[in-house]
Amino acid sequence: MTRWLTLLSLLIVASVVVGVILTRAQVFAAPEQPIAYNHQSHVEAGLQCLFCHTSALRSDIAGIPSMEKCMGCHNIIATDNEAVQALTSYWKQSQPIPWNRVNQQPDFVYFSHQAHLGAGINCETCHGDVGHMTVAQPVVKMDMGWCLDCHLKQPENKIARLADCLTCHK
Repeated sequence: MTRWLTLLSLLIVASVVVGVILTRAQVFAAPEQPIAYNHQSHVEAGLQCLFCHTSALRSDIAGIPSMEKCMGCHNIIATDNEAVQALTSYWKQSQPIPWNRVNQQPDFVYFSHQAHLGAGINCETCHGDVGHMTVAQPVVKMDMGWCLDCHLKQPENKIARLADCLTCHK
């Protein structure tokens, strides 16, 4: 009987470890995208995050740039590039590009890019060095513990003062 309990305990522990490993792998996996968008090439061309993600300065979400924004350059720049040709195809068909989110927050979480940028926190703090990524992928697990760890390390910052649960939770 003791042997079976030991075996069962080992099986449970192994299942938990495998579950944690698989969960972490999913967190850091880059989602499949309809177009092979390369952040690195855009940064090397001199673009800053906020050139494309303009809504981060004036709203809670950073947003995906409009196709008009992309085509403003790509009507004439890199038109022979395969990814730009895919973009142009969506544009000509008046179809939105079905991008897949790279970083996810649960629906019950309130997060404001505007507030964090206003507090002087740069994009790389949470999103990593996207400017050197050819494929965007999450670099941290954005869970409550990670957020609290950052907020509690910056008590002098207004954004770091969390009044209560409703500061972040809807």
